[in-house]
Amino acid sequence: MPDAPARSRLATHEVTNQPAPPGDRDLLAGDTPLMEALAREAPDWVARRLAPLGREAGSAEVQALGEAANRHPPELRLFDRHGRRLDEVSYHPAYHALMRLAIDHGWHAVAWQEEGRGGHQAHVAALYLLTQAEPGFCCPITMTHAAMPVLRQSPDLEAHWGPGLLAWDYDPRVLPAMEKTGLTFGMAMTEKQGGSDVRANSTRADRGSEGWCLTGHKWFCSAPMSDAFLTLAQTDDGLSCFLVPRFTPEGERNAIELQRLKEKCGNHANASAEIEYRGAWAERVGEPGRGIATILEMVQQTRLDAATAPVGMMREALVEAWRHVRERHAFGRALADQPLMRVLLADMALEVEAGLALLLRTARAFDGAARGDADETALARLLPTLAKYWHNKRTPAFMAEAMECLGGIGYVEEAPLARLYREAPVNSIWEGSGNVICLDLLRVLARHPASLEAVRAELAPVRGRLAEFDHALAGLDAELATSPEALEPRARWLAQRLAQCLQAALLLRHGPADVAETFCRSRLGEEAGPAYGVLPSDAPLRSLLARIGD
Repeated sequence: MPDAPARSRLATHEVTNQPAPPGDRDLLAGDTPLMEALAREAPDWVARRLAPLGREAGSAEVQALGEAANRHPPELRLFDRHGRRLDEVSYHPAYHALMRLAIDHGWHAVAWQEEGRGGHQAHVAALYLLTQAEPGFCCPITMTHAAMPVLRQSPDLEAHWGPGLLAWDYDPRVLPAMEKTGLTFGMAMTEKQGGSDVRANSTRADRGSEGWCLTGHKWFCSAPMSDAFLTLAQTDDGLSCFLVPRFTPEGERNAIELQRLKEKCGNHANASAEIEYRGAWAERVGEPGRGIATILEMVQQTRLDAATAPVGMMREALVEAWRHVRERHAFGRALADQPLMRVLLADMALEVEAGLALLLRTARAFDGAARGDADETALARLLPTLAKYWHNKRTPAFMAEAMECLGGIGYVEEAPLARLYREAPVNSIWEGSGNVICLDLLRVLARHPASLEAVRAELAPVRGRLAEFDHALAGLDAELATSPEALEPRARWLAQRLAQCLQAALLLRHGPADVAETFCRSRLGEEAGPAYGVLPSDAPLRSLLARIGD
């Protein structure tokens, strides 16, 4: 148990029965489920390389950086004092410090520098830890990481931009790319009139004597201070993918005008902008007229990251709630000793364990696909979609429950839970909201039947182990046997059930029996319900809570 709560004498009273101020934590060594998942899914070097990050990201200093980056959001600077156009975004020093924490240690590049050897597991685990420092700055880390598969479709562009993208050096200076020591990438896809329907994009790309020229608008441009942006535009050949650098080859500022920064519900440390291409110079990436297919190489990567961040946020919220309830007393005993509180926290801990299991298995599929393994390639097509959908659907309610554990303190800005609550919806919306993701699931099932067979192979080894699991699989098989027309209205149910069954199978195969069996009974059994804090009456609470750590 932690030390006794700190006391403080004020003018009229002494502050008692409050948790001690948070100190340094080791986010890796203190996370038993993560350590077990890494030992199972990743080579030994991954945990060794993550160890310093776990200590640094959990330090009080870095936690304070996350808070400061949110309290001082980025500011738009359209002009300098003499009236010259800048189109720049100014960030607080805390944001830059967090970016250095990630990029100067290569977490944006590790998936490609160690591809097929555990690089994707390392990237996902690092993002899970970095998210617990501050989720917002992870957006440009994700996009820089995810740009590499797109660049690979144009070898000349990969040769030109790849070294800077993979460099372990955060360089925020506003300079032409070749004058910098490291680069970041952003993306600008959606437009006002189309949103997720990017085929409706109106931005036009015209071929000139010195390259392509883009004219049009983008409704959301993520990380607008990036050195280059991947974007979609219409050509005579159809919708195509382009790389738009911040500076032209001549070293002049490219004609990318920032119209305004979005005032978002959360994600305050990160900037998102509306932009106009006013004849911006660009280079085409991939095949002409194949823009969506080209950019999907990036989307698969960003979707896995968008499935990872909510699990990292849930872990942070769980630890904050657990710390509070062990030190706060009510009705004669610690909140952590109250039966209802114990059930709630144990149930929330199960959700994080299940999410971690699915994330690390998905990352292993990505590395297997890089080695050419057909079964892993099939899994890599489907698992990010399932994980992104389900993890994000579970997160907002999770954050609300964590806030309730703290009571009124959880609802004020001094606690990280208010920030996490505002952040909770963003990854569900980004890279395809729930309905879009579920429609993509149906497309994968229709076009790549090997993906479903690969999932069934993951489920098969634990058939017969638990009645609740077998019953869920029987219902899943019956649903999948219906016609495609009947499946579409049920696509959300299908995505949820596939994700839960995969989580259950992974826990049954690899996790402690207490965790696996309680998860199956509470998610797949007769008492399964939408709210957290509903577990079987004989659930092994002590062992489940012990796995949360300090």
